[in-house]
Amino acid sequence: MSTENTQTTHPVLQISNLSISLPQGADRPYAAQNIDMQIKPGEILCVVGESGSGKSMLTRAILGLLPVPRVQVQSGKIELDGTDLLSCTPAEMREIRGDRIGMIFQEPMTALNPLLTVGRQIDEVLENHRNMNARERREKVVEALDEVQMPHPSDVYDAYPHQLSGGQRQRAMIAMALILSPGLLIADEPTTALDVTTQAQILSLINTLRKDHGTAVMFITHDFGVVAEIADHVVVMEKGLVVETGTAKEVLESPKHSYTQALIAAVPGLKTHTRPLKKSTNDGLAIQGLNKTFVSSGGLLGKPTRTVEAVKNIDLNVQRGEILGIVGESGSGKSTLARLIIRLIEPDSGEVLLEGENFLKMNPIRLRNERHRIQMIFQDPYSTLNPRHKVGRIIAEGPKLRGCSSTEATERTNRLLSLVGLGKEAANRFPHEFSGGQRQRIGIARALAIEPDFLLADEPVSALDVSVQKQVLELLLDIRDKFNLAVVFITHDLCVAAQICDRVAVMKSGEIVEHGAASDVLNTPQHPYTKTLLSSLPGQEWLKTR
Repeated sequence: MSTENTQTTHPVLQISNLSISLPQGADRPYAAQNIDMQIKPGEILCVVGESGSGKSMLTRAILGLLPVPRVQVQSGKIELDGTDLLSCTPAEMREIRGDRIGMIFQEPMTALNPLLTVGRQIDEVLENHRNMNARERREKVVEALDEVQMPHPSDVYDAYPHQLSGGQRQRAMIAMALILSPGLLIADEPTTALDVTTQAQILSLINTLRKDHGTAVMFITHDFGVVAEIADHVVVMEKGLVVETGTAKEVLESPKHSYTQALIAAVPGLKTHTRPLKKSTNDGLAIQGLNKTFVSSGGLLGKPTRTVEAVKNIDLNVQRGEILGIVGESGSGKSTLARLIIRLIEPDSGEVLLEGENFLKMNPIRLRNERHRIQMIFQDPYSTLNPRHKVGRIIAEGPKLRGCSSTEATERTNRLLSLVGLGKEAANRFPHEFSGGQRQRIGIARALAIEPDFLLADEPVSALDVSVQKQVLELLLDIRDKFNLAVVFITHDLCVAAQICDRVAVMKSGEIVEHGAASDVLNTPQHPYTKTLLSSLPGQEWLKTR
């Protein structure tokens, strides 16, 4: 079914006056309140909003997976092709899930069973919902993998999840969700963790499948570039309420509600901001001829030896007061380069010079004394903050190890917490008591606590909502100026690079393929790979107006 007759067909999904109550003591009475929305065959409805807006609870209610009785539907209706889902028994909902409703999860690696092959996991859907023999099921699974453009689908059938790339795992999840041709497909942030080229492929695939099969798609996202790329209609949620609805064009070009306006204003565009650099009086951080090759043996299974040139002859430099962006897809060598710079792994050859002194040649005693000069801000602060320690202790630990008294370390901690916008009272709370954006601020405060000269930020805003992302980027710019730091900023988000970086280096297969001023690289790219990255950006025409 095509999208041409969506105006005359009945909705696949109809939600009417839905309210989902939260337990006593929660920050608000309802996870979602008085929700009205519908999706017609062949239509993509994007539900957007920040963390805590109620998007995930709404999805769980549709699938019958709310953590009852603490969280439950208080009133309203959810109808799937006329079937009242709220009146279905658990057994009936098990039949509906997978058969009439397909689900694509945000992180396929955690959604797929690592002990079963990809084909076996997709086969389970057919085994539970269709009367087919093993040979018929295998043929159907291989056909589904082929339809989602999986290379060598017969081989993928027998592969385990860890043997596939992130994009391939997401394709496998899509094949699993669509193998029974459900009328409704729910996609929960399915492209958030993917590179732009893989993201473009997945969005194109979902778009093609909804046209070919007439599937109604509920696409949950916080990425307005994705909204601009694929959405027919948009629902904006804030704190459990629908604050705005309309066509994608209406919402993106003339938002009515102040919350929608604030979200769109926070979206980083592709316009670069040139800034004259101060003349540096030192050599800053210089990387010269850096190389790293990984060799994996075949092991007991006798597999062939694998050699990967992760970093090849890298030459880069960044001066104080400057932000150098390193962009590229997964596997391009960005993270390996970061680990080499901070000396978490040793290079095969090359130098990392800190104001003229080779960081890689320092002996252990000298290294301990100088390591504080390069500090790292991690992508996921929650996994790097000790959950058993209060924030004040976490931040003060570094200064104490460098000889500060407890009083001085506490005073420095309080100053830094105020600097990053949390206030000194945050010192007495544990990491789990903060939001994702607040935890990233704590990570920045910890990195600054031992007064570094250079900051290495590895995807520090990739998991954040757009408004929080904007705040953290502004904080990094402010800190860069206040402390005159040299910053190496690693990202796969070209829009973020355009907002914050003075220069950009593009990595592919361990090499720098293009390097120059951010305005030059992102506005007039020269290398085919850079051009491919920019052309794959979802909603690029809309982003160019930002």
